Amino acid sequence: MEASSGRSRVRPIVVDFLGTLFITFCIGVTAAVVLGACVVLMAGEARGAAGELAPMKASEAQQGALLFKSDSTGETFAAPLLSTDVAIKVSGMVARTQVKQTFRNPSDDWHEGVYVFPLPENSAVDRLRMKIGERVVEGVIRERGAAKQDYEQARRSGRRAALLEQERPNIFTSSVANIGPRDDIVVEIEYQQTLRYDAGKFSLRFPMTVGVRYIPGAPLAGDSGTGWSPDTTRVSDASRITPPVIHPSRGPINPVSIRVELDAGGPLERIDSPYHRVNLRNDGNRRDIVELDGGTTPANRDFELNWTPASGAAPRAAWFTEKRADKTYGLLMIMPPDATGETRRIAREAIFVIDTSGSMSGTSIAQAKEALEFAIDGLSPGDRFNIVEFNSTARALYPDARPATREHRAEARGWVRGLRAQGGTEMALALNLALNGGESGERVRQVVFLTDGQVGNEDELFKLIRAKLGDSRLFTVGIGSAPNSHFMAKAAQAGRGTFTTIGKVEEVREKMGALFAKLESPVLKGVRIDWPEGAAAEAWPARIPDLYAGEPVVVTAALERAEGRARVSAMLGAGNENAPWEQSLPLDQPAQGSGLGVLWARDKIGSLMDAAREGASAEETRARVIELALTHHLVTKYTSLIAIDRTPARPADADLKTAAMPTNLPEGWNYDALFGTRETDFALVGRLPQGATDSRFNLLAGALALLFAILLFRQSRLLRLRERRWAAKPDITPDVPVCLGRSSCVVLQSGKSLCLR
Repeated sequence: MEASSGRSRVRPIVVDFLGTLFITFCIGVTAAVVLGACVVLMAGEARGAAGELAPMKASEAQQGALLFKSDSTGETFAAPLLSTDVAIKVSGMVARTQVKQTFRNPSDDWHEGVYVFPLPENSAVDRLRMKIGERVVEGVIRERGAAKQDYEQARRSGRRAALLEQERPNIFTSSVANIGPRDDIVVEIEYQQTLRYDAGKFSLRFPMTVGVRYIPGAPLAGDSGTGWSPDTTRVSDASRITPPVIHPSRGPINPVSIRVELDAGGPLERIDSPYHRVNLRNDGNRRDIVELDGGTTPANRDFELNWTPASGAAPRAAWFTEKRADKTYGLLMIMPPDATGETRRIAREAIFVIDTSGSMSGTSIAQAKEALEFAIDGLSPGDRFNIVEFNSTARALYPDARPATREHRAEARGWVRGLRAQGGTEMALALNLALNGGESGERVRQVVFLTDGQVGNEDELFKLIRAKLGDSRLFTVGIGSAPNSHFMAKAAQAGRGTFTTIGKVEEVREKMGALFAKLESPVLKGVRIDWPEGAAAEAWPARIPDLYAGEPVVVTAALERAEGRARVSAMLGAGNENAPWEQSLPLDQPAQGSGLGVLWARDKIGSLMDAAREGASAEETRARVIELALTHHLVTKYTSLIAIDRTPARPADADLKTAAMPTNLPEGWNYDALFGTRETDFALVGRLPQGATDSRFNLLAGALALLFAILLFRQSRLLRLRERRWAAKPDITPDVPVCLGRSSCVVLQSGKSLCLR
C-alpha cells in the first residue's frame, strides 16, 4: 500500500514536469520563429531600400551586368555601370588630381546613380564638371542644404544633374540624376593635396574602395542615405557611409585606370608601386610617367606610389608660394635633425593594441599578428609592455604592464598566435584600457594601435583620445588593403604620435622597423614657428604636433608680406632630457607653387572642425567653415558642388529608377566573416547585424535559455511546495490530476479536488 502510494505521488509530479517542459518547448519554438521572421523582414526591407540584386547567370556576371529589383514593382532592371579614370600631376610636394567617373546606362530606362567613394583624407576638392556628350556643365559651390534642394528639383523636373557631397574628409557621395537610355554621363572631380615625406621618401596614396565600417548605436527612424546600415544614435549618417558591397563571387566591378605625371624637382633613386604592377617611362622633360600595367585595375585596394630622391637630393627645407588677390599663400617644410648613434636609448612602456574584429578577417589579421610579434621581439629587457585585444569586447594580456623578459615575451607571442578575427569593432573599450590619462614618469609611454580603422564613430573616438591621452603618445598602424586613412592620421595627430600603413605581410619588417626607429629616437616637442614682423601670417595647424625622425614640419600659411626669415624652434628630447633646437628659412626666396590657397583653406577648416569637437560653438564653426568654403570653392561637411543642365531631358511620363552603386570588398577581406554566409545569387548586402557579428542569433539563444531557466526554477519551487503540503496533510490521497496544464491537482479523501498553484 505504501509503495503504491509512493508511485501515485511521483506520477503527478512527473506528468506535471513533462507538461511544463512541453509548454517551454512550444514557447521557445514560437519565440525563435517570431524573432527569425523579424530578422528576415528587417534584412529584406533594407535590401529593398538599397536595391536587391536579382539572380544572374554566370555569363551576365562575367560581362559586368548588374540587375536591380524595384522595391515598389518587383521589376528587374539593369543598373548603371561605373568606370573611373584618374590623372595625377605631381610637382614637388603637391599633387593635383582629376577623377573622371563615367556612369553608363545599359538599359532603356532612365536612371539615377548614387556612388559613395573614397578620396585622400587631406584632399581639398574644389572642382566639379558634368559632361553629356559634347556639352560641359561647370559645378558651383553652394551651402549643402541649398545644393541638395536644387539637385532634387532638377531630378524631379527631368534635368540632368550631378551633386558632390562630403560625408567624411575621406568619403564623398556622387549623385547623378536622369541618365538617359544607353547614355553616358561623365562627372569630373578635381582636388589638391600635399604629399607625405617620411624616412627619406615621398608617398602618394589614392584610395579606391570604402571598407565595411562598424556602426554602433541603436537604429533611428528613417535613413538619410542608401547604405546597408541604418542611421543610429551614435552614427547619425551611417546610411551615407556604408555603400552596398557586391559579393566576391560575382567578380570585381568598377574598373579604374591611373596615370601619374611625376615632376619631383630633382633626380630620383627609385620609384616603387608596392600593391600594383605599373609601367614606367620618362618623357624627356624631367617628368616620369607611371601607368597601370594592363590599363585598369578593380577598385578593391588603395594605390600607392613611392619615390626616393637620389643621394644628396633629399630636401632639408622647402618654401613654396602662390599669389592670389592681396594675399600670398605659402607651404613650408623643414626637416628635423637626424637621429645619431650617440643617442641614449629611451626607457619605454609600450602598450600594443590589436584589432581582432570581423573586418580584420583574412589577410589583415595575419599582417597585424606578424607586425605585433615583430614588435614584441623588438622590446629590450629594460622595457615594460602589455597587449590589448579588442573586437566586440576588449581584454588585456596582463592586468598591468610587465617587464619585457624572455619569459613574458614568449608568453605574449603565444597569446598573439591564438588570436582570431571575429565580432564588432568597439574601439572605445580598447582605448579606455590602453590610455590611462596620467603622467608617464621616468618612462616614455607609447601606445601602438594596429587596426584597419573601419569605424563610423570617428569623432567620438577622437574626443576619447584627447580626454584619456595624458602624457602617453599614440601611434597608429593602418592594416590591410584599404584602411581608414582619416582615422589613422587624425588619431595619431590627436595622440601626438605618427602613423604608418602595412598593406601586405612582406612589408611588416620594413614598416615596423621604421616605426621602432621613431619610437626610440628623440622627439621634437613644443614646435613653434616665429614669422617675421609685418608678415601678418595666419598658419595652420596652429598647434604643430610632436615630430619624429624623418618627418618634416609641414605648414600652410597666408601672409600679407612674404619677406624676412621664418624661424622654427622646439625642444629636442628623450625622456626627461631636453635640448633646444632651431632652424630658419628665408621667405623671399620661394619656389613657385599652385593651388596653395585651397590647401591653406582646407587646413584652416580642419582646425575649425577639430575645435568644434573640443567644445567650440557648432553654429559659429559652421558659419566660418561655409564662409571659407564659398571663398575658396571647397567641398566640406557644410558645402557641396552641384552642376545642373538647364534643359529638361527625361519625358514627364518616364519613370526614374534609382540605384546605389555597389562597391568591391577590399582585397584580402573575408566576406562571410563580415556578413555571414549568403547565397551568391544575392550580390549586394542589405541591412546587416551591426559590427558584422551574429549578435541577433546570440541574443535569441540567450533569451530562450533564460526563459527555460526561469520555467525550471518555477517548476522546482512547485515541487518543493507539494512536498511540504503533502507532509502537512496526511489525509490527502494522490490521484490522477484533473487539471493538468493549468495547475497541479490532487483528490482529497472527501472527494473534493485540491489545486496547488
